[in-house]
Amino acid sequence: MNMEVKIKSREERELEDWVAADCHGLNFFEIDKSLQDLLTLYLPDDLREHMTPVYRELGEVAGNRLDELARICESHMPVLHPRDARGRNRDWIEYHPAFREMEKIGYGDFGIHCMSRKPGVHGWPDKIPPMAKYVFQYLFTQSEFGLMCPISLTDTSSMLLERYGPEAAKEKFLERMRSQDMDELFRGAQFMTEKIGGSEVANLAVTAREENGEWRLYGDKWFCSSADAEVSLVLARPEGAPEGNSGLAIFAVPRTLDNGERNNYRIVRLKDKMGTKSMASGEIIFNGALAYAFGDVGAKPNPGLRQMMDQVSMSRLSHGVRAAGMMRRCLNEALVASKTRDVFGEPIINKPLLRRQLLKLMVPTEQVLSMVMHVSSVLHKAENGDESAKRLNRILTPLVKFRACRDNVMVATGALEVRGGNGFIEDWVNSRLVRDAHTGLLWEGTSNINALDITTRAVAKTGAHEDLAEDLKDRLQNTDGVPGQYAGELSGLIDRAKKFAEDIASSGDETKARQASNALYHATTATLLATEGAALGKAGGDARRMLLSRLVVDTRLRPHDPLSNGNNQFEIEAGNYLLDDVDVPLDAATDLLRV
Repeated sequence: MNMEVKIKSREERELEDWVAADCHGLNFFEIDKSLQDLLTLYLPDDLREHMTPVYRELGEVAGNRLDELARICESHMPVLHPRDARGRNRDWIEYHPAFREMEKIGYGDFGIHCMSRKPGVHGWPDKIPPMAKYVFQYLFTQSEFGLMCPISLTDTSSMLLERYGPEAAKEKFLERMRSQDMDELFRGAQFMTEKIGGSEVANLAVTAREENGEWRLYGDKWFCSSADAEVSLVLARPEGAPEGNSGLAIFAVPRTLDNGERNNYRIVRLKDKMGTKSMASGEIIFNGALAYAFGDVGAKPNPGLRQMMDQVSMSRLSHGVRAAGMMRRCLNEALVASKTRDVFGEPIINKPLLRRQLLKLMVPTEQVLSMVMHVSSVLHKAENGDESAKRLNRILTPLVKFRACRDNVMVATGALEVRGGNGFIEDWVNSRLVRDAHTGLLWEGTSNINALDITTRAVAKTGAHEDLAEDLKDRLQNTDGVPGQYAGELSGLIDRAKKFAEDIASSGDETKARQASNALYHATTATLLATEGAALGKAGGDARRMLLSRLVVDTRLRPHDPLSNGNNQFEIEAGNYLLDDVDVPLDAATDLLRV
């Protein structure tokens, strides 16, 4: 990972030098050789060359100033002021200046919210494609997770507004939602959850009434992230519309009316959350708030939920990207700590058991990086009309959300343990990473919801597992450098994972939905890692991803006896390569796969 850590000799150390170092002060792009390698595979040369200096700039900011600001915001959370000095219900949220500076970095300096919605950001003549945009989210989130929610919501809300919204709302809001001028910017939000239900949106009770030719909203929303956003997309049921999902419609709700007055809704409380403390999530009561309907809605079936699922799908992918970024930070923290923490006369990275634990953090971190680069590339093709890519995207997006967010919790906890007792202290980043990691398990569908989406919808109804298997096997056949025997094993595992998911979907056995989703995810990432490693190795670069592929197969897809003292020669030898800062030649990786 080309991570230079200055280590004093034992004789030169002061007492404080015995405390392990952390990643603050490093450039998070420059130390990420895995990302740099994959950019050569997933980005066209001209786009990669244009964006690399910008990535390097963000990597420097993320490892330094953004990291400092995020730590400040963790202990200076938003404060809700319910009334003004005269006792009027004009609630407003007070943020620490550090949060406003982070917003300037994310929205203003780097335009993460708008770079794929309008041309010209960072001097690129077209809209920046997803596989380039999500690298910005990946780097940013390594220091600040909470703010990425409003940034992503602004991105996806403007997409939804442009795609389905009324012309009046587009004219009022769209340009400002895509502005990088902080004085002009309109942030976006999405309000769905109510007391009556989160995932079961069919029970939503917020009502829309048409009054004097205008739509007005009434009722409570229970969990509203980016609570004071200038434009919120709200899922509500027009008065007289059918019960269930078919009656729901989307409404764009401005925070401030054309005359400068506040719209008729109140933020009544901020949530005291376990994580994402920098970002304001609240409870909102609508009391006749002016709203702009998406389409000709009313007392009839409405397309709101189907339209909103476009945003949910994009948010799920963004959560996978955020998990990838957080896991990278956790892995880097663990590696730096293990290189600079001495126990029993040597750095703990030399201890065999810890080396095994570091591999357990590295493998899922590399899996998800491959997955998000691949999914974002598929999304780019889907957005340009590729029907096969659209079907692939239907299964890949919930797969990455399901597994990445679960792995993030394990990796964050493991990295904390590597740092030891200091990891439990708020002076260090680890405890915040653990808290924030749990957020991904809940937002945009729990693990169960995503696993069931994969099996009961993407597999059972769409047949997207067939497209997935075909795509993976094509990759194996068209990649030179994967040893034939190993490629054959991967092909067989793809078939078995596809068949298993199909059996679970057709049987209706929901208890194994997670197991089927895991099988598809691991077969997918093992294939991606193998083909990426071979392609990089054939080009004279680092083929280490082939070794990571084999570790996925060994630990996730092959049977093993927990009471057997099996042969771990491959794991040890692969670990010796993977934990060193040197490239793995293709022939060395190929030879090791035979062990």
